[in-house]
Amino acid sequence: MGEIADESIHLMVSSPPYPMIGMWDELFSKQNPEIREALENKEGLCAFELMHKELDKVWCEVYRVLSPGGFACINIGDATRTIGGGFRLYSNHSRILNQCRSIGFQVLPDILWRKQTNAPNKFMGSGMLPPGAYVTLEHEFILVLRKGGKREFRGDEEKSNRQKSAFFWEERNKWFSDVWDFKGTTQKLNGNRTRKRSGAYPFELAYRLINMFSVRGDKVLDPFLGTGTTLTAAVVSGRNSIGIEIDPDFGDIVSSRTKNIIELSNKFIENRLNRHIEFVKERTETKGELKYTNKMYGFPVMTRQETEIFFSKLKEIKETGNHLFEVYYSDYA
Repeated sequence: MGEIADESIHLMVSSPPYPMIGMWDELFSKQNPEIREALENKEGLCAFELMHKELDKVWCEVYRVLSPGGFACINIGDATRTIGGGFRLYSNHSRILNQCRSIGFQVLPDILWRKQTNAPNKFMGSGMLPPGAYVTLEHEFILVLRKGGKREFRGDEEKSNRQKSAFFWEERNKWFSDVWDFKGTTQKLNGNRTRKRSGAYPFELAYRLINMFSVRGDKVLDPFLGTGTTLTAAVVSGRNSIGIEIDPDFGDIVSSRTKNIIELSNKFIENRLNRHIEFVKERTETKGELKYTNKMYGFPVMTRQETEIFFSKLKEIKETGNHLFEVYYSDYA
């Protein structure tokens, strides 16, 4: 990330390789051969710490490039693994939190993402015989960190842009819950190698975080780009974005996602507006008329803060270089 200027990024959204999950052993071992040696010697805790030391380098760089008041959102799952005959939990989320706190991040309330990936009859351990069965992990963490205090918006232009970037009242109530309950992403990748190297989260997860913790025109970073979900969500949200990926096999996958991004974006915005209209209908029927009206779309909204909301639809996306893209938006509803 050395080419990214200090304090030039407003939000980081990413999901790193998960330490002590077998699919990532090879990647971590390439970064530090001592990790492979620790795994071969059945030294689980040593391997766990060495893997996290590789991730620590990234979190330090993220802190450097984030602007004051900028956020870092890290999707991470804990790991369970049997090494040397001993089964145990490797708490990735707490290890990352401790490191980021030592760097200087302010730790904010996190989100539990319940992925709905495990069948209810799945478990670990010795079946129905106590005490040898283990709780099955059904969730991952979304860690929410901030660099310094609250971000300041100065001048009429910055304040107006923030108002246009607002979310709906009913979205706030859903998005800012500490439990998110939607399915993970099924991988549809060509080739076993990229499939094994991908731990992509769903578009909805990235889209929510980008709209919760940034405003239109901000710069969003994903230092573990993978299939490009964060960048896609940033484009749909009207944000600039930078992605970094060490595996060149993902380059064509990311580029291919731009082919249908205009259709995806405009359909997603349309669905978001329709959900609000349906909410207004139900709310009016049960609670009466809403007090405020959105200036651009003319429909009722719950609060004055929602009256300036505006979603820019995509018009065109051009590849201007090697995995460089320019996006053009409409300035009307």
